[in-house]
Amino acid sequence: MNLLHATAVFAAGMAAGGINTIVGSGSLITFPTLLALGQPPVVANVSNNIGLVPGTVTGAYGYREELKGQRGRLLRLATASLTGSVIGGLLLLGLPSAAFNIIVVPLILLALVLVVVQPRLQRWMLRRREGEHRPHGGPMLWVGVLFAGVYGGYFGAAQGIILIAFLGIMLDDELQRINAGKNVLSAVVNGTAAILFILMWLFAGTDISWWSVLLIAGGSTCGGLIGARLGRRIPPLVLRGVIVVVGLVAVANLLLS
Repeated sequence: MNLLHATAVFAAGMAAGGINTIVGSGSLITFPTLLALGQPPVVANVSNNIGLVPGTVTGAYGYREELKGQRGRLLRLATASLTGSVIGGLLLLGLPSAAFNIIVVPLILLALVLVVVQPRLQRWMLRRREGEHRPHGGPMLWVGVLFAGVYGGYFGAAQGIILIAFLGIMLDDELQRINAGKNVLSAVVNGTAAILFILMWLFAGTDISWWSVLLIAGGSTCGGLIGARLGRRIPPLVLRGVIVVVGLVAVANLLLS
């Protein structure tokens, strides 16, 4: 990897770290970059996932004020993220990419629709649950987070959008606090998948581009901190609009790639 390629990967990592913290879909910057440099899809996907872990951690740390009071909820939901991530990671390593990628675009589009109608759906569900107290969102949210974890462990791009959609509909909370929770759960998914991939590298010979991992990790760490500072200042309506725009760009990139 020459200097120009290394610079491109680092810059892609920084952009992805910022976008992941604010919305999600940062992998749609780093993953195509690694493919353009000639890496096989699975190697690029695995290396990208591991490299983005520090960015998800710094992004969650940047939202620490919004995370106050969410510990119990996130510990409960983290079990779903962890379980789903292991399943998704095993699917990535064991199945051909076509087996899962055919539903990636419909999943992103469904998530975008849910984000747009989230305020109305949230009010409707709160009326149906009137008198009930479900600070953790109930079993339906746990299953939704599990599903997002499977998706995130396998591919990862737009995982944040899917999580925001589920959390926003099932929880009676502010969008910025929901976004903070999304960052923690995304970190759990990426971190769990990264551990699985490293174990497979150690014991089964799975290919990993460690130079790509290091460059993306450095860039995403910086980008995660920057993204947290910017994202916390975005009003809910604008943030929702950013989510939709990024999601549509993600769909376009996947359809054209």
